[in-house]
Amino acid sequence: MSYVVAVRTLCEFTARRGDLDLRFTPAPSALEGIAGHQVVTARRASGYETEVTLTGTHGSLTVRGRADGYDPALNRLEEIKTHRGDLDRMPANHRALHWAQALVYGHLLCEARGLAELTVALVYFDIASQKETVLTEQHTAASLRAFFEDQCERFIAWALREEAHREARNAALNALRFPYGEFRSGQRELSVAVFRAARDARCLMAQAPTGIGKTLGTIFPLLKACGADHLDRVFFLTAKTPGRALALDAIESLHRSEAALPLRTLELVARDKACEHPDKSCDGESCPLARGFYDRLPAARDTALQARTLDRAAVREAALAHDICPYYLAQEMARWCDVVVGDYNYYFDSSAMLYALTQLNGWRVAVLADEAHNLPDRARRMYSATLDQYAFRGARHTAPAALKKPFDRLNREWNALNRERKTAYEVLPDVPPKLQSALQNLTSSIGDQLAEAPQSVDETTLRFYFDALHFASLVEEFGAHSIVDVTLDTRQSAKATTEICVRNVIPAPFLKPRYAAARATIVFSGTLSPQHFYRDMLGLPDDTGWLEVEGPFRAEQLDVRVARHVSTRWRDRERSLEPIVDLIAQQYAARPGNYLGFLSSFDYLQRVAGSMRERHPHVPIWTQEPRMDEASRDAFLARFTTGSAGVGFAVLGGAFSEGVDLVGERLIGAFIATLGLPQMNDVNEQMRRTFDTQFGNGYDYAYLYPGMQKVVQAAGRVIRTEHDAGVVHLIDDRYQRADVRRLLPRWWKVEA
Repeated sequence: MSYVVAVRTLCEFTARRGDLDLRFTPAPSALEGIAGHQVVTARRASGYETEVTLTGTHGSLTVRGRADGYDPALNRLEEIKTHRGDLDRMPANHRALHWAQALVYGHLLCEARGLAELTVALVYFDIASQKETVLTEQHTAASLRAFFEDQCERFIAWALREEAHREARNAALNALRFPYGEFRSGQRELSVAVFRAARDARCLMAQAPTGIGKTLGTIFPLLKACGADHLDRVFFLTAKTPGRALALDAIESLHRSEAALPLRTLELVARDKACEHPDKSCDGESCPLARGFYDRLPAARDTALQARTLDRAAVREAALAHDICPYYLAQEMARWCDVVVGDYNYYFDSSAMLYALTQLNGWRVAVLADEAHNLPDRARRMYSATLDQYAFRGARHTAPAALKKPFDRLNREWNALNRERKTAYEVLPDVPPKLQSALQNLTSSIGDQLAEAPQSVDETTLRFYFDALHFASLVEEFGAHSIVDVTLDTRQSAKATTEICVRNVIPAPFLKPRYAAARATIVFSGTLSPQHFYRDMLGLPDDTGWLEVEGPFRAEQLDVRVARHVSTRWRDRERSLEPIVDLIAQQYAARPGNYLGFLSSFDYLQRVAGSMRERHPHVPIWTQEPRMDEASRDAFLARFTTGSAGVGFAVLGGAFSEGVDLVGERLIGAFIATLGLPQMNDVNEQMRRTFDTQFGNGYDYAYLYPGMQKVVQAAGRVIRTEHDAGVVHLIDDRYQRADVRRLLPRWWKVEA
């Protein structure tokens, strides 16, 4: 059986040497890189070939890729690399990697065209000066073949090992049985639908309640699809850390049921949580774990693969055993693992690593988006960018003198925009062309300055530069899915300052290429209703399947009551305090135990808690505080024990309204004193108008659907198993409305 590898992957495996060096150097953006390639190829004579598809073999190894260009008249193959600034500053190991790629392409071309010799060229194109630097080497077909075979021989032992792993994995997964003997109610239905989506290369939306085992019910069938050779890899993506833990637990249950299961699982964690030396920069001169990283990587990779599950602790242990960086070892291991568990951003963000690897290597992947009701908001943030004039002025003040003119030019255009502003919040048809031009001029100038004198640019200027690059990239993709708005900054300043935001409203256009790159995408949650809202927000294909799984819970388990005569609207907040706390006290007296009380804001929470202490001091209470760290959150949840009693107050939509499992007597009820509607402000009103234009029911899309999703998630904390019983009080007169009731789970029996 042939093992297939991309030219770039082969060379990154065989030709990288020396230190990990991630000191920022001004590199062209993806669009600048594409434009640079086009400039170079446009300069070539007629007959010049671009994007030449090439494939070759050595033993059981198949190598494929696309060479940038070939000039038949000169018999010259070109590998084109764009850069910015002094080429001499490029690390030697980067140059070695570029030559390796060029020489491999050279061999593949000689084989394909029957060439006896070839000129191989590295063409470095400076996007700032538009200057080409061409480095050439003359090679015979025999010398290129020798180089190619040497690279393949270095890789082939690994390839054979990988192929053996794949065959053993698929055989084991084919024989794998469900670890618990039988499926829970609804779990088999979910698993069958997920397997069919992978087999048929389709997307699936699945709404399935807590208690049926959604995590295992989605991972297990995709692993069976790997065993049937429908898939190469599975990416399990979550919005929050508890989701990662559930996925790792589910996979561990498979290992317990099949001790010899050859399955490689990797957990990806954020850089700030994995970094061993946060006070050092990522380069060999500063960090000991970056020094000689690529020299020690092969041994560390072998050690890492001895662990069946590469969670955060296992990756760290393997990395430190070989004195390399744990975070970047995990990044490397993403290439060689069967299941990768991580945050949404690893696949859905604009610079997502897993998405890039999928495209580069032609992997057949299944993407699982856990708790996918969170994905629209997360994706909006990924594809939004803000320029802050206050931060801009700070950068302008500290920037080197060489950048004075471009900073002054942008300052003039920004101030001109401010003078035209009529209100504290305004929506623009687009970013004004003069301001956009000034911004592009500034980012280009900062890039040139970094290329010539990197130490002259301080952190403040560098931070603004990154924000500006992100902003500029979104301006290039601006469309009806986003808005441009200008907001008066309320911070105290001698001069009025504004924020300019390219604000994504409908993330669908940005997410569609992600589904196209995957063989199957499964988005699942306990709350994906109404279905059309999530389809519109996520941009799923028209043939996406829909599954709604009936849960194992009975209406008798949950007593749902509506406080009909209480309004939690802003104007009624003061009048609502006494009725809310009296209701809580009444319920607590009737059945002492642990309860959660959800409010719409920290201010409202504090007022309710204060009233509770004043009117009912005998009821124990504790409160969520703003910006609680992980230890504080754990302490809040630790109050909910089987033998304790009291009320924990939390903000709806916050850390305690989803992803929290308080089974049995640890939680017996919840009070939800809000509809969860987003605050009615200028931004949300503009989003409503955008939804109106696109879908026709802007209020529901901007306010009602997101609010009720939070309500249902929070109420879902009460019933976690088929044996739980509890009560939920919905405190607001609007819960009597038919349009609101329709958004509550069907299995609830709400008191008439």
